Amino acid sequence: MAGTKVLVVDDSLTMRALISGALERIPGVEVVGMADGAAEARGLVESARPDVMTLDVEMPGMSGLDYLAEIMDSKPMPVIMFSTRTQDGAAETIEALRLGAIDCFPKPRVAAPAELDAIIAKLAKRLKAAKKADLKPKSAPKGAKAPPIDWNGRLLLVGGDASSTKSIFDLFAGFPANCPPTVVVQHLGPGLVDSMVEKLAEQCAAKVVVAADGMKPEQGTIYLAPHGDAHLVIDSWPNGTLRLLPKDPVAGERPSISLLFASAAKAAAANAVGVLLLDANEDGAGGLRAMNAAGGYAFAPAESGGGYTLTRGMVSQPVTSEGLVAGVMKMCSK
Repeated sequence: MAGTKVLVVDDSLTMRALISGALERIPGVEVVGMADGAAEARGLVESARPDVMTLDVEMPGMSGLDYLAEIMDSKPMPVIMFSTRTQDGAAETIEALRLGAIDCFPKPRVAAPAELDAIIAKLAKRLKAAKKADLKPKSAPKGAKAPPIDWNGRLLLVGGDASSTKSIFDLFAGFPANCPPTVVVQHLGPGLVDSMVEKLAEQCAAKVVVAADGMKPEQGTIYLAPHGDAHLVIDSWPNGTLRLLPKDPVAGERPSISLLFASAAKAAAANAVGVLLLDANEDGAGGLRAMNAAGGYAFAPAESGGGYTLTRGMVSQPVTSEGLVAGVMKMCSK
């Protein structure tokens, strides 16, 4: 397999060197250029033809967010953002992910090997996902209203990570105000879930909230798992209750998509619909198998790349990215 060519864009010479050094320690990765801002980066995109770009959020002149929006509008490519901001930059991070960035990393504060080592494994994982990123779908126009559904009683479960943020916005922007009860596990960094909920609420017809222990999922509401120290599951269906379980991580993740899906398979069986927005070999694969075994419906990215596959037991059919919202609503309507 050909290596991954990366362009590093940052106004700080020191930071360009640190990020490039970290990237070049990842097998199969080649840094093909470094730019100090959007103007220089445009030329290198044409000449070096990178597969992936790393981009600074805070740059003088054209900001990283503005340049990211330009990239995604004119010539989409996988972009990983770097930011010096943490809690106070959560809204910017979510906006970058909504625009199409596949992740947003904190900048290394020092050149200490230990700090760089801490991000290399995650960078490697993101770069692997970057080459398969589906950048074609466009978000629904603001103000577009989806027609109400005649809900059939099925519970909807959605799983994704930071790279799935744009897909989540695209999906939920097409939901009607009376969408099925929707429970979401998304792997986001600390401090980002509240900003994600706030931004989604601005753009979705449905109500969007952070899930809490004891909540009863209701039609017209989307529930996002809180970050970090507990798994989110459903205890029964219909008339079920959301539960937060402070158990060990599953497959390295907490909250776990697989655990949410498996709980829904047990509680709702054929009345569960799962949507996995990342590769099935990541967190979520076990949950998908449980849903299929219980007779539920499951959407997951197609193995061949591009679009999704809807499965129920041994039966499967392709679904385009553009047709995902309609497909999900069909499974949740009478």
